Amino acid sequence: MQKRVVITGLGAICSVGLTSEETWQSLLAGKSGAAKIQAFDTTGFDVNFACEVKNFKPEDYFPAPQAKRLDRFAQFALASAIQSVKDANIDFANCNPHRIGVIVGSGIGGFVEFGEQHTRLLQKGPSRVSPFTIPKVMVNSAPGQIAIHYGLKGPNFSCASACASSNHAIGIAFKLLQQGIADIIITGGSEAAITPLGMAGFASLKALSTRNDTPEKASRPFDKNRDGFVMGEGSGIFIMETLEHALARSAKIYAEMLGFGMNDDGYHITAPDPEGEGASLTMKLALDDAGLKPEDVFYINAHGTSTPYNDLTETKAIKKLFGEHSRKLAINSTKSMVGHLLGGSGAIELVATVLSIRDSIVHPTINYETPDPECDLDYVPNTARKVDVNIALSNSFGFGGHNATVVVGKYKP
Repeated sequence: MQKRVVITGLGAICSVGLTSEETWQSLLAGKSGAAKIQAFDTTGFDVNFACEVKNFKPEDYFPAPQAKRLDRFAQFALASAIQSVKDANIDFANCNPHRIGVIVGSGIGGFVEFGEQHTRLLQKGPSRVSPFTIPKVMVNSAPGQIAIHYGLKGPNFSCASACASSNHAIGIAFKLLQQGIADIIITGGSEAAITPLGMAGFASLKALSTRNDTPEKASRPFDKNRDGFVMGEGSGIFIMETLEHALARSAKIYAEMLGFGMNDDGYHITAPDPEGEGASLTMKLALDDAGLKPEDVFYINAHGTSTPYNDLTETKAIKKLFGEHSRKLAINSTKSMVGHLLGGSGAIELVATVLSIRDSIVHPTINYETPDPECDLDYVPNTARKVDVNIALSNSFGFGGHNATVVVGKYKP
């Protein structure tokens, strides 16, 4: 018999908040995190803005010497994990470390370190490349560092599937817990790709919005005048555990994990299937896994990137699966405010979804000004809304055609 799985702790760092609660209040207020890039000189760049994390101090979480051995994405992941462990009120001294796992998604991993050390190689020669380069660049450094920090010895690995990385990590953690392979898994995703190479690469793909004069207006999912996504960074980390383990330690429960679906478009390395077949099917697979029907769903936290093709195909996918019920769904895009965290996006979006369940309110999709006749569903434009969210989906669709959907709901004893 499969075990029930619940979420008992949250941690988050992004451009609009350095904790899950600060992030949540900013989302409800419709606050944009987009601004001119401060991390490097953007002279000559086609796009000079992004949703950077501001005022983050890794030494608030771990000693400065340790911080220097972690790439920015791993700093975010470990700090968010420390937040989530504290939030869940877990004392690992009372747990079996072999029954505690860590699974963290990232699309790119240590991109900050990669760029810095490549520059050092070219300017100063191979002997000046840092001995910490490889450990900092590794995508799996995030879950590895979290396990080392707490002495955890259970399943530990990364998921790298572009923008679906977090949802894959979360979904696989859910399945391992269901099967009784672990009691607790720390899971989520993290990304820090606002670097010269990252910005130049995505700009060359013509994937980014070019609204340099009004960055706070640039991310406008489902709006007719959307012109690309805004790069974001940060992390979301969860404590997920079996219900029996959570109840045994009298843990507070935010929500229950109910289902997970994943597949691939098998169509194109960057473009989604234009008819949304794969996206529609992964939502159906997730609902089937949860034993639910489309009409049971109240709310969808959409992938909603603000690119012309993605928003259209996601709308088609929702209509294909939900039919007339799609008109009754509240649908929003967290990316309208925090930008696109790439491999970290699904995690920060699940934080928003879980808190929507807790507080019975969904945040707005900001910058929705001109309706698109082809994107004609309810995207919760510009103002938060009270919604009794019993069952919710969170979608992530990544380059490579990777699709992943998780289903969460109110915990019912």
